[in-house]
Amino acid sequence: MTRLKERIVELIEAVGPMPVDEYMALCLFDPQNGYYTTREPFGAAGDFVTAPEISQMFGELVAVSLYQAWQSAGRPLPATFAEIGPGRGTLMKDMLRTWSRIDPALVGKASFALVETSPRLVEIQRQTLAGQSAELAWHQTIDTLPRQPLFIVGNELFDAVPIRQFVRAGESWRERMVGLDDNDALRFFAGAASLDPSLLPSDAADAPEGAIAELAPARAALMAAIAERIAAQGGTGLFIDYGHLRPGIGDTLQALRRHRHEDVLANPGEADLTSHVDFAALAAAVRPHGLDVETTTQGQFLLGMGLLERAGALGANADDQARQTISDAVERLAGPDAMGELFKVLKIGPAAKPT
Repeated sequence: MTRLKERIVELIEAVGPMPVDEYMALCLFDPQNGYYTTREPFGAAGDFVTAPEISQMFGELVAVSLYQAWQSAGRPLPATFAEIGPGRGTLMKDMLRTWSRIDPALVGKASFALVETSPRLVEIQRQTLAGQSAELAWHQTIDTLPRQPLFIVGNELFDAVPIRQFVRAGESWRERMVGLDDNDALRFFAGAASLDPSLLPSDAADAPEGAIAELAPARAALMAAIAERIAAQGGTGLFIDYGHLRPGIGDTLQALRRHRHEDVLANPGEADLTSHVDFAALAAAVRPHGLDVETTTQGQFLLGMGLLERAGALGANADDQARQTISDAVERLAGPDAMGELFKVLKIGPAAKPT
């Protein structure tokens, strides 16, 4: 039993079962034993590989997209280019290299920020980004970012923000809880609190007994806070994650450890807990702020930004092995059976002015 699992059992014994979002938050962000505060999760030696770790092309094309948004906004300065949830810092490193190549003056004049809550990951990011000519600042939340136009990216950010789950029990939907069975082992069960069915997707009425519905108020709140900043100060937000464009019923909560799925309740604090992102809900959190919202798949986004052309340029003077590596990366990033369809892209920014 992990140390965090022992504490969770003690908490449940003391105060009763906890909802899924509380369990997820403890597993991921507990200061002493949380997954992101104690582990090196990224890359082949970790538990999962993100798009920036697959190929430099991902970060380069994201950088170009944000640069184009900055140009379309009138090239405002001062401005902040930021990443929220920056992992090891690989994406920011690739973006800074790209911006330095296409507009060196920008790197000298703009502000560059990383929004990170984990002190452990901040140190890893500092190592990755050591020697950069750009002046970098770290923030725990977006609240302390400079009050100026904000061009911000989040890659695989929202999937790790805790969700609430509800289970169909007769005619009602009851909050899914983590409690203890007769042997003091962790298990899921339906709690007493019920949910207003009007908050659920349209197909919830036909869901069978035991079906799971997911809501993510914490994700919506974070998205709304970012949208509020962009609406007030100008800028663009680009968010890439795995999930669905239309809401639906289903249990997407999963645990990943050493590149394999495992029981969500098995090893609290030692496995990554995530769930699929409801992009329709994120878009709904943005629209009240008067911003435009665009959604597409990662494959369509990267191909539209010139992924194949960039791959061709990288492979032009490479040997056969390097070209195969580049080709494999294109397939992983944009292929319909890899990340291309499962991962979605949400872009937000000021509404276009009528001409």
